[in-house]
Amino acid sequence: MKWKHRRDGEEAPYIPAGPFKIRIPFVHYRFEWPDYVQGLLMCAVDLGGITLLADYLGMPFEVALAIMILNGFMYLLHHLLGDPVIPGWITPAIPLIILFVKQFPEGPERVYALIAFQLTLGLLSIFLGMTGLASKVVRLVPNAIKSGIILGAGIGAIISIFEKGGKFDLFPVTITICIGLAFYLIFSKHFEGLKQRNKAWVFFGNLGILPAILLAVLVAPLAGEAKWPDIQWGFSQPDFATLWSDYTVFGLGIPPVAFFVTALPAVLATYLVVFGDVLKTKALLSESDDVRTDEKVDYNPNRAHLIFGGRNVIMSIIGPDITMCGPLWAAMQVVVIERFKGGKKAMNSFFGGIGSFRWGTNTGLLLLPIVSLVQPILDVALALTLLVQGYVSVRIGVMQSRSQRDLGIAGIVAAVLVIKGAGMAFAVGVLLCFLLYGKDFLSGEDDQLFTNSSNEEKEPDKKEFG
Repeated sequence: MKWKHRRDGEEAPYIPAGPFKIRIPFVHYRFEWPDYVQGLLMCAVDLGGITLLADYLGMPFEVALAIMILNGFMYLLHHLLGDPVIPGWITPAIPLIILFVKQFPEGPERVYALIAFQLTLGLLSIFLGMTGLASKVVRLVPNAIKSGIILGAGIGAIISIFEKGGKFDLFPVTITICIGLAFYLIFSKHFEGLKQRNKAWVFFGNLGILPAILLAVLVAPLAGEAKWPDIQWGFSQPDFATLWSDYTVFGLGIPPVAFFVTALPAVLATYLVVFGDVLKTKALLSESDDVRTDEKVDYNPNRAHLIFGGRNVIMSIIGPDITMCGPLWAAMQVVVIERFKGGKKAMNSFFGGIGSFRWGTNTGLLLLPIVSLVQPILDVALALTLLVQGYVSVRIGVMQSRSQRDLGIAGIVAAVLVIKGAGMAFAVGVLLCFLLYGKDFLSGEDDQLFTNSSNEEKEPDKKEFG
C-alpha cells in the first residue's frame, strides 16, 4: 500500500475529526524501519514499570505485563490522532504517586487510591484541554512552590533507590556500574565532545539508558545479583483476567468519594510536572522547524491534553498504572527529531518516525525473547530510570526558583513533600509564600533575582563584625 504524498511546506495528509487529525500507517505516512527496530529494543524501558506494580500493588509479573501492553497500545493514540510526540510515563511524578499510594494499606484500598488518582488526573487534563485553561492554572502557582514540588520529586526518586531495603541494597554493584555508564552517556561533557567528532557516538548516545540496561543483563549475573536470562521463544502471556478481577473497577467497584478528595493535592502536584512536559514538547519541536521546511508539524497543547487525559481515564478503568500516562518521552523524542533533521531521505514524515517507533515498542512487549531477556534486571532498569530522572528533576527544580527566597521556600516544600506528602507540602508552601512575600505572593518581584554571574548571596562585610 502506498502512502499519500504531501506538498512541501504542508502537513502530512490526515483525516479531519474535530480537534484530531487521524493518520493511518502506510496510508498517511511511510513506515520508518530504523525507528521501528529501535522501538523493539527500547520496550525494555517500558517493562521497567512492572517492578513498580509488583512492589507497591503486589501484582504478579503476568498481571503487570498486561498493564504494560494496554498502556503500550494507548501510546499509539497520540500519533494516530495528530499529536506529534512519542508519549511515555510521567516519570518525574512517580515518586509523588508512590508517596500517595503508600498512605494506604496494600490491597483493595491502595488500588482504590491509584484508580482515584489516575481518573482525577485524566478528567482534570481533559477539562483543561477543552477549556484552554492549562497555562492559566499553572501560572497561579508561585514559582517557589513549583520549584519545591519538582525538587521534592527528584529527591524522592533518589531516596526510593537508596533507602534501606531499596533497589541499591539488592543490586549495589550492578546499579553502581550501570548508572555510571548512563550518566556518562547522557550528561558527560567528555562524551558530548566525542559526539561532536564522530557520528557513531551520536547514535550510541541517542539510545538513552538502553546501553546501560543491556550492560546490566551481563553485570548482574556476573556480580551474583541476578540469574542469567532464561531466553524463551514465542509470545508473552499477559494475565488480563486477574487484572480485571482483582485490580480494576470491574472486580472491586468504583472507589469511594473520599479517595478522590484525598488525591486532589497529589494530582495537582503531578499536573505541574505534566505541564512542564507539554512546554518541553513545544520547545523540542521548534528546533526542527527551520531545518525541515518541507513538512509543517502542528503541535496543539489542547489536543495533547485531550489525548493523554483520555489515556489516563481509560487506563484508570481497565488497568491503573503507577507510572501514569504522560505527554512525552523526552529522550526518544530527541532521538527521532535528530533523525528527522536529516532530511526527507532519512525520514519522509515526522509522523512516520514517531509512529514506527511506538509500533516497535508494542511489538517488543508481545515477543517473549525480548521480555525474558530483561526480566531478571527489571529492578535495575527502574532504578536507572529513577536516578536519571532524579538528577534532571533536581536540576530543573532549582532552576524554577527565581530568587534566593524562592529557593529557600522550595527546599522546605521539597522536604515536606518527601516526608508528609503533597497535601502538606502545598499547605506549607502557601503559608511560607504569604509570610515572606505578602502582597507579592504570586510574583516575588520585590526579591533579589538570580543573575547569570552569581546565584549565591554575597558574603557579609567583615567590617560590620568588627
